[in-house]
Amino acid sequence: MKLAIVSLGCPKNQVDADVFCHALLADGHETVADPAEADAIIVNTCGFIQSAKEEAIENILLACSYKQQNPDLKVIVTGCLAERYKGEIAREMPEVDAVVGIGSNKALPEILRRVCTPGADQLESYGPKADMPLGGRRVISTPRHYAYLKIAEGCSNRCHYCAIPLIRGPLRSRPLEDCVAEAKWLAGEGVRELIVVAQDPTAYGEDWGKPGEICALLDALNAVEGIRWIRILYAYPERITDDFIAAMQRNDKVVPYLDLPIQHCDDAVLKAMNRRGGRKEIEEAIAKLRAGIPGLTLRTTLIAGFPGETEEQYAELCDFVKTVKFDRLGCFAYSPEENTVAARMENQIDDEVKQRRADHIMEIQAGISEEKQKAKVGQTLECICDGFDEESGMYLLRSKGDCPEIDGNVLTPGDTPLEEGVFYNVTITDSDTYDLYGYVESRAEAAGNAEG
Repeated sequence: MKLAIVSLGCPKNQVDADVFCHALLADGHETVADPAEADAIIVNTCGFIQSAKEEAIENILLACSYKQQNPDLKVIVTGCLAERYKGEIAREMPEVDAVVGIGSNKALPEILRRVCTPGADQLESYGPKADMPLGGRRVISTPRHYAYLKIAEGCSNRCHYCAIPLIRGPLRSRPLEDCVAEAKWLAGEGVRELIVVAQDPTAYGEDWGKPGEICALLDALNAVEGIRWIRILYAYPERITDDFIAAMQRNDKVVPYLDLPIQHCDDAVLKAMNRRGGRKEIEEAIAKLRAGIPGLTLRTTLIAGFPGETEEQYAELCDFVKTVKFDRLGCFAYSPEENTVAARMENQIDDEVKQRRADHIMEIQAGISEEKQKAKVGQTLECICDGFDEESGMYLLRSKGDCPEIDGNVLTPGDTPLEEGVFYNVTITDSDTYDLYGYVESRAEAAGNAEG
């Protein structure tokens, strides 16, 4: 059977799709890029915030629209939206053939067989969240030179605005040996850059009673032959310890890049969010990171318009952004999510006001980002080549300070042939708000060298 798999949302969700895709291939199916050629379409949804839910619904409806030319087409919905809205998707979208919660992902081969049985009714399957595989055999859906390594599932932080614990359950750390084994397999498949992901990688091991186990994991991953870069996505300020900084320092493959999602800087707002610590703790964490890790690229995420946020608190957030000068920053208008504490709070802020505040912070950050990028002109940076961009006619590379699918690129002229997945030394000659431009000086590694 020909399957089209549409995966939405974060890299963690993509890894989930990679795991069940492997299981479906092992069951004898094949994947196709064009949904019009498919016998079944599986939509792996995100359901984190309103915009993600809207995108998921649009993709489900689009998948169902292919039934007009192929009445036998089967549409299966899984992922966060399916888990979060048990019963609702099946009820509101009768054209969907199966709704599968995250705990039933491993049963997708059997579920596909059942929905393809002549006369089969609409099917729903919701296994326990704990049945969600933490790892396992998978395909690599990213370009072969980089891949995401999911080290944990769920979250126990219980931030008042966040639905993830409701959807994914509490923190479940993946055994260290499993993580390392997958990293070795990925390296053997040609992966050079390993991107460590979880809801909160710095919480890794806390569910075993081993806080700070992320340090041991970094030590072990650093020893994996073939991997050249290790990138950590997300680290919470309260878990930025001296040991964690030391682990980033001593492991030479760990790039000086960190996403530190702080959400706000005002103490009262942070308390209302149920975040640990306040502005003082955030500033101390940032200072420790910058002092301890030379050349650190620091990224963060903010929420504007949280219930009760005053104009004064918002102005404080703006001043904080101007003062701290993050290298990368994303600011989102607060999205009230069902069954979260924040959604039930009084003093909800008008959508237009929330969006205006978020847009203004992004305008502030644009100026900072432009300044940060301009400071790199004249430097020579080690970069990995992501391939050729037909639209611009240039090669797209990334420095240690650029995460794929999130940050900008380092662009070089197309008349100098480069190899995808190879590291080069690039001298920067120009910049704009998010991208850098330059020319290749040399390979950053010997030809054919796959050592990290």
